[in-house]
Amino acid sequence: MALKTIVLRPRSVADFYQETMATMKSLGMPITIWTTPSEVPDRTPFENDEKHAAYDPQYVDRFWRILVETGRVFTDFRSRFTGKVSPVHFFWGGFDLAVTRFSGRPAPAHPGTPYAPHFVDLEAYSHEVSSCGFWPGGGPVDKPVFYAYAYPEPQTFKTYPIQPPGAFYHTGMGEFLLPYDVMRTAKSPDYVLLSFLQNTYEAAATCANWDRLALERQ
Repeated sequence: MALKTIVLRPRSVADFYQETMATMKSLGMPITIWTTPSEVPDRTPFENDEKHAAYDPQYVDRFWRILVETGRVFTDFRSRFTGKVSPVHFFWGGFDLAVTRFSGRPAPAHPGTPYAPHFVDLEAYSHEVSSCGFWPGGGPVDKPVFYAYAYPEPQTFKTYPIQPPGAFYHTGMGEFLLPYDVMRTAKSPDYVLLSFLQNTYEAAATCANWDRLALERQ
């Protein structure tokens, strides 16, 4: 099978998109994707985006390493649940790595996420969830964080006592957050992150009366 390389360098989104699509086609693998960005205010389709052209390999490498190590801990956390649970997956819209647990009970129709197709939210949140992830930050949060939320959010969720120290509930986002630097500088980063994941899950499951005995690995 023929191999081709696409060089990663500073270039516009449109330029990178065109070369990627052309390369796939030349290899006999033509593909079609949705080219409108999701979950961000700028809705410029990839093929027309000449504005965004930055590429810093040092920070790309750092971000990749964070995702690899975070994915390892998320996979450990995921294995502790016997109910329906998503794979550890990456959302290219919000640029976050996530894993979601489901109670098995239907949820009310989701109102929708800004700048995202509504049908995606209706499918993703068709049942009660406890979701967590890593997000590099943006908008109301200008630093990288781990996050956790429940949908629908139980009435007492936001006041549930959460560990580790440094974690807090962000009212604007409706999520618990743990700054990445709190985990990064801890003596046992894995322990700190797992503590956050477990505590926020317990907040969702306890406050919403999930059948924990049936859903959790004993």
